[in-house]
Amino acid sequence: MVLVVDDQPGVLRLLVEFLRGEAVEVETAASGPEALEKIKKGGVRLLLLDAKLPGMDGLTVWREARELDPALRVVLMTAYGETALEEEARALGIGHFLHKPFDLREVGFLVKSLLGQEEVARRGLA
Repeated sequence: MVLVVDDQPGVLRLLVEFLRGEAVEVETAASGPEALEKIKKGGVRLLLLDAKLPGMDGLTVWREARELDPALRVVLMTAYGETALEEEARALGIGHFLHKPFDLREVGFLVKSLLGQEEVARRGLA
């Protein structure tokens, strides 16, 4: 399952409708604490995580999320082209970024690619 974490309802709605149309199982969270609760319950394979969340920013969410599930994959979404943010994210193991506004074809390709890589690794085929 893909967990989309963003505090903007329009972004959540757009990504949910698009990903479900691509036959991807998806859930949403509007805050870091809500996202961490869903990760604790299990089943999340990929996070689409907004960098700027109220109260708990995306990098803090990622630090805690990877402690809960080291196999979890992440794509950081940002509306800002902040070099320092991306450098810090890369230092935390984040290698995939989506810059808002994003192209939904790019989102679909990236999500399917990462879920496919995870499936191959899980089956021991990598």
